Amino acid sequence: MPGQLLASVSAPSPPSSPPMNDPFIPHKLSYIPSQTPTQAPQLTNHSRVSVLYTKPVNSSIYASILESCKSPKLGTQVHAQSIKTGFYENEFVQTKLLQMYARCGCLEFADLLFEIMPIRSLYSWLAILTAYSNQGLFEEAFSLFQELLFEDIGLEFFVFPVVFNICSGLGTVELGRQLHGLVMKYQFFSNIYVANALIDMYGKCESLEDAKKVLATMPQTDSVSWNSVITACAANGMVYEALEFLEKMKSSDNSMPNLVSWSAVIGGFAQNGYDEEAIELLFRMQAEGIEPNARTLASVLPACARLRNLSLGKKFHGYITRHGFMSNPFVVNGLVDVYRRCGDMDSAFKIFSKFSLKNGVSCNAMIVGYCESGEVSKAKDLFDQMELTGVKRDLISWNSMISGYVDNFLFDEALNMFRDLLKVEGIEPDSFTLGSVLTVCADMANLKRGKEMHSYAIVKGLQSNTFVGGALVEMYSKCQDLQAAQMAFDEVIERDIPTWNVLISGYARCNQSGKIENLLANMREDGYEPNVYTWNGILAAYLDNGHLDLVIELFSEMQTPNTRPDIYTIGIILAACSRLATLERGKQVHAHSIRCGYDSDVHIGAALVDMYAKGGSLRDSVLVYNRISNPNLVSHNAMLTAYAMHGHGEEGIALFRRVLATGFRPDNVTFLSVLSSCVHAGSVETGHKFFNLMGFYNVKPELKHYTSMVDLLSRSGQLHEAYEIIQKMPMEPDSVLWSALLGGCVIHGNVELGQIAAERLIDLEPNTTGNYVLLANLYAYARRWSDLARIRQMMKDRGLNKSPGCSWIEDKDEVHAFVACDRSHKRTEEIYTTLNNLTFHMKTGMVAN
Repeated sequence: MPGQLLASVSAPSPPSSPPMNDPFIPHKLSYIPSQTPTQAPQLTNHSRVSVLYTKPVNSSIYASILESCKSPKLGTQVHAQSIKTGFYENEFVQTKLLQMYARCGCLEFADLLFEIMPIRSLYSWLAILTAYSNQGLFEEAFSLFQELLFEDIGLEFFVFPVVFNICSGLGTVELGRQLHGLVMKYQFFSNIYVANALIDMYGKCESLEDAKKVLATMPQTDSVSWNSVITACAANGMVYEALEFLEKMKSSDNSMPNLVSWSAVIGGFAQNGYDEEAIELLFRMQAEGIEPNARTLASVLPACARLRNLSLGKKFHGYITRHGFMSNPFVVNGLVDVYRRCGDMDSAFKIFSKFSLKNGVSCNAMIVGYCESGEVSKAKDLFDQMELTGVKRDLISWNSMISGYVDNFLFDEALNMFRDLLKVEGIEPDSFTLGSVLTVCADMANLKRGKEMHSYAIVKGLQSNTFVGGALVEMYSKCQDLQAAQMAFDEVIERDIPTWNVLISGYARCNQSGKIENLLANMREDGYEPNVYTWNGILAAYLDNGHLDLVIELFSEMQTPNTRPDIYTIGIILAACSRLATLERGKQVHAHSIRCGYDSDVHIGAALVDMYAKGGSLRDSVLVYNRISNPNLVSHNAMLTAYAMHGHGEEGIALFRRVLATGFRPDNVTFLSVLSSCVHAGSVETGHKFFNLMGFYNVKPELKHYTSMVDLLSRSGQLHEAYEIIQKMPMEPDSVLWSALLGGCVIHGNVELGQIAAERLIDLEPNTTGNYVLLANLYAYARRWSDLARIRQMMKDRGLNKSPGCSWIEDKDEVHAFVACDRSHKRTEEIYTTLNNLTFHMKTGMVAN
């Protein structure tokens, strides 16, 4: 870092006035003292250069040419010509050459020229300072400024905006305060350009209080002053304070909010996640007569994208098209992102292919979009085309494809993509790459491959990375190797809450619930308080392991002011209630979700539909389904399943037709539910139609779909057609399918097919009593008493008894299950005493009657 400013800097001589014909503009080196009053003629770049060869020239002509020069090649030609004509040693021309090289980014040429200049004016120093600053070499630039302080050159006010910009690049507020003192000492603070640059510096150094103090003490302010403070507040996340300054600006004497003011506030709100507020402010700005420019639109489009508001996105698209902003690459990329996040990849691709500047950013955005919408093959096609179209595939491109494969459960493809990446020269996998590959190993429970990735991480020194370490902990946990998970956790240098959460959920997943309390205590000792994600991880693990009572118990313990369940917690609890069929507890969770405003959420709505259906209340399922604000296919499937579960076949078929009419593409769950509805409705023709419709939607029939068709045909008496389906199936039938055929044979008395189905069933499940009972019923229907006696004897020889039915009752948030002659309940004596009393009263009542 640069050293501190020397306290004993001599006071400057009275500053000379800048040239009258070129007023000062901050941060631009647009003037130097002219040594000749001759006004340069107004010419184009190439005609200006030709003047050097055709007419007598002077320093002003050189200055005019160099001022407009933006090409290093053209600049070096002028430089060479100045040497030939003898103007090279002219201080004025040398300074203009220096400014030109600084402007064109030719730091090496500027540096060489500066070193050999016999006389360095303040403007020469300013040019070289700007050159270093523009290249991001802030420490070197500040060292040059320190050298300038020891030169016998009086400082002018226009040096300090550049120096403050250098200080902003260094991000050192203490240095900025020293420079502030230097400005006060030189009596430059009253200059509005210096004060504005000072506000900008404090804002970029995250010292808002200092920035506000400067504004409050300025003798004169302008729109730049206010905008600097507004920008500082917005950039540091103080968005509502930025809005307050914008309102104060309206009441100031000499400034009104302009496009810069509004854009700073709108951009601040959008960048800090206040998406709806950012869009509302944009509309307010328009209402006050200020139209957005490309930069404003580019800043607010991400907010629209995060809101996934397709209708609003289309309005932005129309505005952008009408006002000619489709040529701006940032606006175009923003529009692509809106359509991508809203799932409209067709529109995203049209804009991308027609208007987007084909580079890594735009291509990567499209790859991510295709992967998110499940169109991984299109993402891979675009990925393959990048190199062919001259767009270099960077690590982000590879990571997007790998994570896209992972998110779409294409694990083998993800691993193959990782292998291909290792062969690419110049690109090294990073922590995100390894995190995605370790997720594959975790989801596949592939411990061998996971250890290989662990070894690779160690070779690359990434095993102690927080992200990679957490992925290793999760991989070992899912592979049931808690010892290795703990060792991977201990390797992480900077542990954070997510890393702790992964470890704790790993122990819960491995049924080590007894160690959870100790882990939570260790987490607190490490300086982290368990949050809602900690509890969600434990709850999800308990749910997966079937510890449903523990899920309900832990949820009750979470009802504290410090830990509030979130929407994911509610989803987990509702799933537990569904499995337990605890309707009363489910209603309590439903009430909690209403208080939190979650009940209209599509995911919670689907979980509630499922919970009420499994709890026996189809009416409540329908009511919840109708409250979902934007139902998706998952919620539609939940309602279709509910209808099928309760035997409301006609309602299920009608809902399926409405789902198709609204444009949803059904999946295998949708078809399974509607085929089950067809079974309950006895609609054979409709069932055939829907089964054949699966091919139209590219849904491959699974065993359960064939079972539904066999069940439908068997119940309707079309047993031979059902048997033909079984014979033509591309997979082996299971016991459920044979049971469906056997049930139909029992109903319709088809002993021949019934015997075939029963034999297959007994081969698959020789110890299942129900199979023998169904066959016995079939023989009884056909009056084949000898076969019936044979089956009963077979059951007796094999020690098979009919399983008793099970009943349960929910009382005070507890479920009690019973079977016939059951004496395992802890309150058995009390239960049987009550049962005997009821039996006695029923008998006496019958005698009395």
